Parts: sequence; structure tokens; C-alpha cells
Amino acid sequence: MNATEPLQDTPAVARYARVLSIAGSDSGGGAGIQADLKTMAALGCYGMTAITAITAQNTQGVRAIQALPPELLAQQIDAVVEDIGVDAVKIGMLHDMGVVRVVADAIRRHRFAHVVLDPVMVATSGDKLITESTVERLVDELFPLATLITPNLDEAAWLLRLGTINADALEDTANRLHVLGAHAVLLKGGHLPGPQLTDLLRLPDGEVR
Repeated sequence: MNATEPLQDTPAVARYARVLSIAGSDSGGGAGIQADLKTMAALGCYGMTAITAITAQNTQGVRAIQALPPELLAQQIDAVVEDIGVDAVKIGMLHDMGVVRVVADAIRRHRFAHVVLDPVMVATSGDKLITESTVERLVDELFPLATLITPNLDEAAWLLRLGTINADALEDTANRLHVLGAHAVLLKGGHLPGPQLTDLLRLPDGEVR
């Protein structure tokens, strides 16, 4: 391999699906890029990262969040694309509006074909991770560009300005998220009460599974 030859032009790259996680770093390892990389490795993918923010957190709560400059995020994304290449993108926590703009621009410039957006807004501990104005920008700029959005029930309630969402309202909730601009919606029901967990997938044509 020539030292100046992009890795994506070599046979080795064809062995793996190349997945880029654009998300925050979770020092506790239970979410963010750490969780994404573990999942990608378990599925036999080649995981890469572009870090949006660094958090100090554990299972009890978030102690601090330091957003990285949007320019640095753009450089991380471009560096990966120009050498290794990207087959799919998983987007997690986008802490401020500048970061949302960078990610939207990167999706358009690099023409990412498979984009999964997990609109992370609240940590498992209950700590808010982004502002209301950033949520609005995320909906306006990224929902139309994402192949699939994957909110949990708390995130869906915040996006739609609803109260508690129960099991009977999953399909209606997914339809309302589609109206906001989302193509396909995977509504995660892990926050429902009771022993049975129910997820709901709404496809772009309206089919529900």
C-alpha cells in the first residue's frame, strides 16, 4: 500500500461495513461513542468516531459536559471520509446548534446514504444534555436527512411536547414524528412500565411493525 493511497481504495476495506459514530464520549462507557463502538464490534463492523462532546458521567449522573469546537468535529468527519470511507452513520448527542449545522452539512457534502439519528436529549440519569433551541434545530435540519430516527419515549415526548406516552399511543406517536420530517421511525419502548418491552417501527410508506 502506498503511504498516500486512501485506505478505502485497498481490498482490506471490503471486508467490513464502515460505520461512523458522531456522538459524545461517555466516561462511564454505557452510552455515547463507547457503547456504539462495542455494538459495532459485536456486529462485525469497523467502527469510527467523530466526537461532539466529552462528558464526565457514571451510572449516577452527569457531572460535566465539554462541547468540542464545531470546526474540530468537521475535521474529524472529513478525515475519516477522505481516507477510510463511510458506509453508514450513527448520530448521537449533538450538544449545541453549531454542531447540528456541521453534521447536517457533512451529510449533504459527503452524501451519506444510511444515516441513523438517535436524538439523545436526556441521560439515563435524567440529566438534560441539550437545550430546547438545539432540539428545534435538530428537528429542522437533521430529521429530513436521516434514514431512520430512534427516539425513546421520553425523547419522543419532548420532541412532540407531550406528557407520558403509553403503549396504546406508540403508533400515533410514530406518525406524529413522521409529520415532523422523519422518514422511518423506530420508537423505543424501553421506558414503558411492566415486564414486557415493546418497540415500534414505522416505515416511510406508513407500514408499522
